[in-house]
Amino acid sequence: MERLPMRKIKDVLRLRASGYSTRKTAQSLGLGRSSARNYIQRAAQAGLSWPDVQNLDEGALERKLFHQVAGAQADPFGEPDWSEIYRELKRSGVTLRLLWEEYRACHPDDGYGYSAYCQHYRAWVKRLSPPTRQRHVAGEMVFVDYSGVRMEVADPATGTRRPVELFVAVLGASNYTYAEASWRQTLPDWIGAHVRAFEFFGGAPALIVSDNLKSAVVRACFHEPGVNRSYTDLARHYQTAILPARPYKPKAEGAVLLVQRWIVARLRNRVFSHWRS
Repeated sequence: MERLPMRKIKDVLRLRASGYSTRKTAQSLGLGRSSARNYIQRAAQAGLSWPDVQNLDEGALERKLFHQVAGAQADPFGEPDWSEIYRELKRSGVTLRLLWEEYRACHPDDGYGYSAYCQHYRAWVKRLSPPTRQRHVAGEMVFVDYSGVRMEVADPATGTRRPVELFVAVLGASNYTYAEASWRQTLPDWIGAHVRAFEFFGGAPALIVSDNLKSAVVRACFHEPGVNRSYTDLARHYQTAILPARPYKPKAEGAVLLVQRWIVARLRNRVFSHWRS
């Protein structure tokens, strides 16, 4: 079984702690039930509850869940801390070559050569985002976001054109899509669009996966994002749950692209007017 990235494992443990069954946790995250059960059992064996996991960084969580056993087949080379290298590469000006030179300075006799170092690092990075097939149950999940491409509405009196935002909601199992335009991306626009989307779908899903826009998330975080209070009240009213997407990794991009191609692009030469009452 290929190991999931630590952030995905945290999602498994967070949903399980929220009262989701193992089956529902696996379906919500697009995992196999045995895979989700494996990480839940590992956390239990390590004596970790969700508050413990929440406060651990990814490196510490990995060490607690996966014990490295040294033996006769241990790698004779000084093994770098790949998670630390991954974090360092996000800093401005830091290159893999620079990190390798620092590594060899600490391991002049037992360190990898540059080619082997790069090869091992790339193999480690591939394990961070293993390909998983998203399996959705009907009515289980809806993905919501705003399209980055906006349409325009013209004032019939002055001819002035004003951009409008395009809200998109898509059901995970069927890709059944709802879209509507609004003047802005304010909280009332965001909440109202959800209400009308649920009316269009004929019900609310078990889980809402939203992008990290300000109307939805007041504090973006990889592990425990802060959801807007009004948005939380909406979820409570419809007896659903909110799972914000990872920062910079929105989940509704497929539906957004579909709307941009089939609505925005096809209507690009149409002029829409707004009459003020």
